[in-house]
Amino acid sequence: MSEELLVVLEHIEREKGISKEILFNAIESALVSAARKIVGNKDAEVLVAIDRSNGEIKILSGGKEISSGEFGRIAAQTAKQVIIQKIREAEKDVILDDYQKRVGTITDGAVHRFERGDIIIDLGKTEALLPRSQQCPREHYKQGDRIHAYILQVDRTPHGPRVILSRASADFVRKLFELEVPEITDGIVEIKSIAREPGERTKIAVLSKDSKIDPVGACVGMRGTRVKDIVRELQGEKIDIIKWSDDIREYVKAAMNPAEIQDVTVDKGSKRVELSVRDDQLSIAIGKHGQNVRLASKLVGWEIDVKGRQKKEEAAAEKAAAGKPQEPAPVIAEKSVSLLELDGVGAKTKGVLEEAGYDTIEKIKGLSADDLTKLKGVGAKTAEKIIFSAKKYGK
Repeated sequence: MSEELLVVLEHIEREKGISKEILFNAIESALVSAARKIVGNKDAEVLVAIDRSNGEIKILSGGKEISSGEFGRIAAQTAKQVIIQKIREAEKDVILDDYQKRVGTITDGAVHRFERGDIIIDLGKTEALLPRSQQCPREHYKQGDRIHAYILQVDRTPHGPRVILSRASADFVRKLFELEVPEITDGIVEIKSIAREPGERTKIAVLSKDSKIDPVGACVGMRGTRVKDIVRELQGEKIDIIKWSDDIREYVKAAMNPAEIQDVTVDKGSKRVELSVRDDQLSIAIGKHGQNVRLASKLVGWEIDVKGRQKKEEAAAEKAAAGKPQEPAPVIAEKSVSLLELDGVGAKTKGVLEEAGYDTIEKIKGLSADDLTKLKGVGAKTAEKIIFSAKKYGK
């Protein structure tokens, strides 16, 4: 019997992953309960010892040894129930410990059933919960479907371990990239930031620690194979991969992809960035329902305000006309700009300006509106337009 006991315990240890010592303790505890049934005193002092090397069992109560032959049906049933209970508890602890170590990784299982919008996933050793709040809006499953998900949380409950999964977390996308891109696993490419609206779009900023490796190219893969596999797993969710930069201006411009940014005004104190785009780029910059600018703001960690170029200029002009302090216009490098490109300057006015010696943008920038109104044919409003327009151009 003793040798058979060891064989059984070794089998349970392999199959269930439960330590043999835990099993020995469970049997000893069960035999204590059974011996007390024999003695007829539930508080009787009973000592049970099992030799770990050969499986021999000794049971002592009141200095007297109790042989296994004295165990009746009730005592044996009591021992069996205790052993089963202890093994189940130990098995739950093993599963709990296993999945607690795997929090922050990706697992897979089969859709088992649905409960009020939540999905119960069969992981093999246990079941997991994919709550409605952690599902992507456009994803739909049926019973038996295989599903990958991020292990978000593992809790101990009276009914066993409770494993919470997520497919909506930004960390799910992060882990998919870690699994798909060897350079990230090796630490050559680092994911600096990630922002996601599940089922719609994800923006991810990456940095290479090796100047020879393009971090964006590494994540995209040859002919886009790597990112395509991730998009397929996310059932068509759009992914923007950008290069991270410690220059906030460059970082914001990249984060606003695919919009083309013209001017960037940075307020470091309030961590706010104001962007200026061409009017035909405004809808692209903002995105559907504000999605593009919202994700860019999350990615960068700064508040982003986007304005069309024309509206920004009109607002500045209104401030100037009202005599209010005006924010300095963004500096733009001068590119041999003709005077005709200044607001309020036509061919006739151009001739007047040049005749007066104001033949460059730089010279006009240093003038006041009063200086220009002294010229023939230049009124106060025209002078203000010319000065304001000239100040947009750099030195």
